[in-house]
Amino acid sequence: MRNFLVFIPSFLLLGLLSVAAADGTAPARRPNVLFVISDDLSARISPAGYEGVLTPVLDRLAIEATTFRRAYCQYPVCGPTRASFLTGLYPESTGVLDNVVTLAETRPGTPTMPQIFRDAGYWTASVGKVFHKRTDNPGGNTWDLAEAFENDEMAVERVAREKFELEHGPVTKPGNRPKWREHLLTVAPQTRNQGVKGLGPGYGPTGLRDEQHDDGKNARRVAGWLTDRAHGEKPFFIAVGLHKPHIPFLAPDRYFDLYPRDSLKLVNPPKNDWSDIPAIAATKQYTDYGFPALGQENDARRREFTQAYYACISFIDAQLGVILDAVRASGQWDNTIIVFVGDHGYNLGEHFMWGKVLLFEESARVPLIVRVPGVTRGSQARGLVEMLDLFPTLAELCSVKPPAHLQGRSLAPQLRDASAPGKEWAYTVVKRGETLGTAIRFDRWRYTEWGQPELNELYDLEGDPREWTNLAKAPEFSAIAQRGRKLLADVRSQAAAQRRVAAP
Repeated sequence: MRNFLVFIPSFLLLGLLSVAAADGTAPARRPNVLFVISDDLSARISPAGYEGVLTPVLDRLAIEATTFRRAYCQYPVCGPTRASFLTGLYPESTGVLDNVVTLAETRPGTPTMPQIFRDAGYWTASVGKVFHKRTDNPGGNTWDLAEAFENDEMAVERVAREKFELEHGPVTKPGNRPKWREHLLTVAPQTRNQGVKGLGPGYGPTGLRDEQHDDGKNARRVAGWLTDRAHGEKPFFIAVGLHKPHIPFLAPDRYFDLYPRDSLKLVNPPKNDWSDIPAIAATKQYTDYGFPALGQENDARRREFTQAYYACISFIDAQLGVILDAVRASGQWDNTIIVFVGDHGYNLGEHFMWGKVLLFEESARVPLIVRVPGVTRGSQARGLVEMLDLFPTLAELCSVKPPAHLQGRSLAPQLRDASAPGKEWAYTVVKRGETLGTAIRFDRWRYTEWGQPELNELYDLEGDPREWTNLAKAPEFSAIAQRGRKLLADVRSQAAAQRRVAAP
């Protein structure tokens, strides 16, 4: 049971940030929390060791932070992963295993991280996508304020709308909305949120300024809260849900200009990549991106989507800069803990796969940067950590009493000393119909089961970081596979343990 929370008083870590003054006369200020979540962002940022994407704001933040190089989500899909790290529970315990069901249905009354902070006296606010549904306020007692925005119209949208309305009346007219949405996809295909008839999701430069995008508005709303001291005299817990690089891959033109397509360095998987991978490990999302068959490459198309994904990363990096500048200008920099994390990873053609809902390293591993004033010092932590560790970590740092059910473990030791060991393992799951694929990351290995022994996977992530060779059936690695099998059986039991407990 070594992955479960051990609560350590925060004074061991933060000293004067969150404990009483030495003479006992008054408590020092509790630290603020700025919690930034990027939607569909894989570990393709330079602080995480990835070359080729420009993230100057994250680079500067990392100088004062600890970057966790081996951080893993618990489910590589938006709804389940957010339900997991916002409650500190594994997906099997939350009961949220897809984007349809919600915590309110599976565990009504279960406290979430921002709710616990609000109950402890924090001013809590969210902007953008924090829970899976924008502006979701579970129980009605999670946020003091929750907002969300949309992109302004692009020029092509405005022209099309005005022409449509001359013929059909306002797009807001009953019955016009579905007709307008269908028409818009034909005149502005870059707005597609999903692949349409093999054409792929929307992507491309918008002709808009940063502040006309939803993420630009998100950033400036937070800056306004800080400037106006919307939190009053309370410490704040502000969660920022940046929408990009989620599809459609849209960003202002100048971010596309950073990445000429011919300059992108891509590594193609071997043609026989799927000869030793069980078919159940795949999805057919490649068809949504316009790749008609598994293993069929299209270099030009891959470069188009990769350029757009990179442009979106640089765009949200710049919006993060707006927020961090506001934290400094408000005088809160030396008393604000900053967490930056992607909700899960994303495949961009690796294994001929596109999107998420996969257990490969590109989808399961996430970027995680945590900055604690006076504690973190530009370190790289290589111990294994999980996203559900964030709840107990922030509770400890801020002297907030956590719920007893948390299944994560505080990262405070690694924030003090990046060389401190992480967990023995990190656990990620994903559904295929009624089958739950389960993966355990331990030492240098990833071991995965899909319900039948002949479908198991084993990869050496040091010798084979791209996971091109499945070693599960190799006799010389049988002892490693056996260890993975035992670990996975133990972890599955732990992960489902809280599901059997009645919701609070």
